[in-house]
Amino acid sequence: MFTRRLALGAALAASTLAFAGAAHAQGFAAKYPELVFAIVPAENASGVTERFGPFVEYLSKELGTKVTLRIANDYAAVIEGQRNGSIHIAGYGPASYARAIVTGVKVEPFNTTVNSDGTMGYYSVFYVRADSPYKTLDDLKGKNLGLVDPNSASGNNVPRFALNKLKINPETFFSRVTYTGSHENAVIALQQKTVDAAANWWNSEGDSNLSRMVNKGLAKAEDYRIIFKSEMIPNSPNAYLASLPPDLKAAIAKAFEEAPVKGKAAFDKLSDGKDRGFAKVDATTYEPVVELIKFIDQLRKQKS
Repeated sequence: MFTRRLALGAALAASTLAFAGAAHAQGFAAKYPELVFAIVPAENASGVTERFGPFVEYLSKELGTKVTLRIANDYAAVIEGQRNGSIHIAGYGPASYARAIVTGVKVEPFNTTVNSDGTMGYYSVFYVRADSPYKTLDDLKGKNLGLVDPNSASGNNVPRFALNKLKINPETFFSRVTYTGSHENAVIALQQKTVDAAANWWNSEGDSNLSRMVNKGLAKAEDYRIIFKSEMIPNSPNAYLASLPPDLKAAIAKAFEEAPVKGKAAFDKLSDGKDRGFAKVDATTYEPVVELIKFIDQLRKQKS
C-alpha cells in the first residue's frame, strides 16, 4: 500500500507539473503568439533555413508558442529589427551585437556556443587562392580585398583593427576593398578571382565557414591558403530583447541550454556537429568588442 501511495503521489505530482508547464506555455502564447528569431547572414538564405529550421521547430515546441525564423538581408537588418522590437531573439556576430549596443538597442546577450575543444572563441583569417603567389600581407599591396559586411567582426572590424596596428590603411593599401555580403560570398568572390584575398571566420581546420562550404560541395579546401590569422574573438552571442518578461527570458535561455540533449539533431545541425553546447554570457563578455567598435568608429572619423 505504501508503494501504491508513493506511485499515486508521484503521478499526481507529475500531472501537476505538466499542467503548470502547459499553463506557463499558454501564458507565453497569449502575450507572445509569435516570437521572431533572426540570424546574421553568414551564408545564403537557403543555407540559413536548412541550418536553423529544425532548431526553430525545437524552440517552438519547448516554449509552447510559435517561433519564426527571419532571414535577414544583412547584419544591419537584424540590429534594426531588434531596435524596433520586431525581432525578439537574435543570433549576432560579436561586432554586430556591439554595434547594436553602441547605437542604443536594448538587448541582452544570454549565451554563446562552446567549441568542440571547449574554447569559446574564433578567429578572423585572410584566405588567398592556393595557386596565387601571395605569401604575406605585404604581397597583397595594390590587390583587391574582399570583406564581408561592415558589421561583421571577423569579416571587417577585427581585420581593420589588426591592419591598423600594422599601420595599414585598407583603402589606400589595397587597390579595392569590397563588401561581399556574407562569409560564403567572400569565398566565392575569391574563387571567381573577383578579389585576391578574402576575410572569413575560422575555428580550426575542420570547423570554419570554408569547411562548411566544402561539406556542401561549394568549395575545395585545397584551393585556399590562410596568410593572416587574428587574435581570438569571443564566440557569437544570442541576445533577446531587454523588454521581454523575466520568465520568458528564463524559458528561452533554458530551451537553448537543454538543446544539446533535448533537441540533439536540431542542435548538431547548427554547427555540423562541431559545437559542444551553449554557455551563459552577459554584456561584460563583449565589452572588449564594444570598445573595438568604438575604436573603429573613431578610425573612420579620422580618415573621413
